[in-house]
Amino acid sequence: MRPEVQAFVADGHLPNCDADEEEIDRRVNQLEAISAPVTADEADALAACFGPDDCYGVAWSLLHLIETSPGPVPPVALPGADATEWHRTLWNRWGNR
Repeated sequence: MRPEVQAFVADGHLPNCDADEEEIDRRVNQLEAISAPVTADEADALAACFGPDDCYGVAWSLLHLIETSPGPVPPVALPGADATEWHRTLWNRWGNR
């Protein structure tokens, strides 16, 4: 896994819209440092980084980066009741093809 992906993943979930501007900008800069396409392993790791909301659109950028992977992000099973909006979105856009 590339160092820029490891750094993004190490910082955990994206913050919510209530986070301060500096934190959101920092995560945007980290995300923009990751060049596409990502590997399947990188996509899997990045998929665990969605936060509770769209973080002013940053979550959509993360989703689009994940979609540059050559294959579906595991797991491709139907998301359960406890799945986040973002995992359902990945399923709807990619996992059930």
